[in-house]
Amino acid sequence: MTAWKPVLDNLNLVAKPVAEALRAFTAQHPEEAKQILVAEIDPEHADTEAMTSLWGTDLFDSVNCVVVSGKRSGVEKVAACCIRATTRADVNHAVKKKLDVRKCSFMPMDEAVERTDMAHGGITPIGLGQWPIWLDTRVLGATAIIGSGLRSSKISLPGSVLALFPNTEVVEGLAVKA
Repeated sequence: MTAWKPVLDNLNLVAKPVAEALRAFTAQHPEEAKQILVAEIDPEHADTEAMTSLWGTDLFDSVNCVVVSGKRSGVEKVAACCIRATTRADVNHAVKKKLDVRKCSFMPMDEAVERTDMAHGGITPIGLGQWPIWLDTRVLGATAIIGSGLRSSKISLPGSVLALFPNTEVVEGLAVKA
């Protein structure tokens, strides 16, 4: 396991939009912000399976953030879905219905990287203020290890704290067992 440090003292370890969002969050929720930690990792182990194997953490602790998009009447709709690594986003039912589109899909990775200003394998809900952020209910009850916007670090925080970030909504049934 790697050494977790307070993220507020180590904002250099996260992507720029993540650092900005953390500063804004701290102004609104100073006590909760103290619970957010960051750890440096080998970028080669940024993907969930590799990270959990190397660190020996439970796969349940990892929360993946996937960007989905669809169109309704020619208007693009985008959201970030946060789900436990032991589940998968229910894109064809719950996500599509919530997004209110006829068809939705995962945003192509190169487009998601460009539009989020975050790295592949590091996209995180923190700093995605331009889109709705939906958390599956399973995210709330325990620690959530998420991306930092970079492949070289991870963030750990209580799922209940993640739910306090702007534009975040807890959604029942957003994910199904993998």
